[in-house]
Amino acid sequence: MSEVVVQHPRDVNERQRVLLLHRTLSRNSFYSLLFCSVVSLCVLATRVYLSKSNAYTFLAWNLFLAWIPFACAIWVAVIDRIFPATRWILLAPSCLWLLFFPNAPYIVTDFIHLKRIEPLAMWFDISLLMLFAWTGCFLGVSSLQMMQAVVRRRIGRLWSWFFVITTLVLSGVGIYVGRFLRFNSWDLLFRPTRLLGNIFDALANPLAHQRAIGVSLMFSLFMLVCYVTFLSARRRGLGSREGQL
Repeated sequence: MSEVVVQHPRDVNERQRVLLLHRTLSRNSFYSLLFCSVVSLCVLATRVYLSKSNAYTFLAWNLFLAWIPFACAIWVAVIDRIFPATRWILLAPSCLWLLFFPNAPYIVTDFIHLKRIEPLAMWFDISLLMLFAWTGCFLGVSSLQMMQAVVRRRIGRLWSWFFVITTLVLSGVGIYVGRFLRFNSWDLLFRPTRLLGNIFDALANPLAHQRAIGVSLMFSLFMLVCYVTFLSARRRGLGSREGQL
């Protein structure tokens, strides 16, 4: 006679939580992003080993910073599901997401180091930078898609696109002040007067800061193109999956 196994309710709840977490991460490209990050870090480790140089190890730190907005977006999405009627509780993780969001596409600007660092082989270093830049942009657009979904559920589709455009413009500004003025995301908290002073000066005198305006706009457009392409591919993939079902 077979023995009947009775599961404890807490075991069932824990299993459901793990399954829910897995589905949330899978739906938002976590495993793909993790794979991209691991491959990028392995290629970086290969370069360090072959060149006996730590020249490009800063890419690992930049990639870590690019993961922060993605983690914050997951945080916001989970809170939004648990507390759908509460808005103020989303404020802290949303502000943290916006503060660190420019770090994701910022890795694209690391191509500037190609002319500053002696190459192991030009094709190798270009490929290395492409891997990190792609992963950073992928992290950025994935987190932006999660945040737009939250805004759309809260206040509507039109406002969600206004949120996207505003975020990308601010991201372009963030990339400029990071690459050319050498500020970090946390400087908004620790050196706000100096950071905001530089930004307001550029806005007040655009003709005297053409590079600032141009770089900010170009990176905003670049991320907009990446984002629209990402959404198009994602929707096409979801449509194909529904068709198969």
